[in-house]
Amino acid sequence: MIGRLVKGLILVALVVAAAGWVLTRPATVEPERFATLTGDAAAGEAVFWAGGCASCHTESSATDRTLLTGGYRIESDFGTFVAPNISPDPEHGIGGWSLTDFANAMLEGTTPEGAHYFPSFPYGSYRLMADQDVADLWAYLQTLPPSDRPSVPHELSLPFNLRMAVGGWKVLYLDRGLVGPGDGAQLERGRYLVEALGHCAECHTPRDAFGGLDTTRWMAGAPNPSGRGRIPGLTPAQLTWSEGDIAYYLETGFTPDFDSAGGGMASVVKNLANLTPEDRTAIAAYLKALPAAE
Repeated sequence: MIGRLVKGLILVALVVAAAGWVLTRPATVEPERFATLTGDAAAGEAVFWAGGCASCHTESSATDRTLLTGGYRIESDFGTFVAPNISPDPEHGIGGWSLTDFANAMLEGTTPEGAHYFPSFPYGSYRLMADQDVADLWAYLQTLPPSDRPSVPHELSLPFNLRMAVGGWKVLYLDRGLVGPGDGAQLERGRYLVEALGHCAECHTPRDAFGGLDTTRWMAGAPNPSGRGRIPGLTPAQLTWSEGDIAYYLETGFTPDFDSAGGGMASVVKNLANLTPEDRTAIAAYLKALPAAE
């Protein structure tokens, strides 16, 4: 009787383990999904600036914001994540990747070797991108200067350095979809720029104990993961600027109170200043349309 019970428990454990592996294994896009897409590098430049690639993948002191050597350090409760070299260098960057490899990274958080990326790389937002934008961004990245600087490994301790565990995190949080208002062409464009390309919620929305975004307090501000200060909320309850004020700030970095953007926002403004005025206005309209969450 005991032997049967033990065998039964072992069988149940194997079934549970197999189901867990299936649910949490790194996902990939279907190869044919991108097989017929041709990227437009000129269009990809706009995606590059809207996506904030330069903020993490160039040095803060760099004069050339298209030299994507990596090295930006993201401090958090889980350890320090270091952004990698994503220049088109074939050995130290991503020059040896295919478009499908790139799509797997951006949309599924999966490496070319079939492992999970840590969600410090904001693929939870990027997975909302249109396929053509992914292809256009890939085409633009191929035109940028290569860097032979090796990527620096993350500084994480057990259990946070276990990539397999990220599969469980993805099951819980990866498929959240679009959250904010998108009624009409302008709001829809603003939502796409903020939630997908700009991944603004990754900093401006609070997280739960496991690092997932708390969508009930969308864009309501959050503790700085470094432990220094607080990242401000952008809902109308906290940000009382007009649409014009917001759009002007995103272009110039100057606030209505004659202050200027500092910290990480200074880099964000350098990116968004490259967008069209219509896109910056769409972002402003989206922020003003958000529920006034505290």
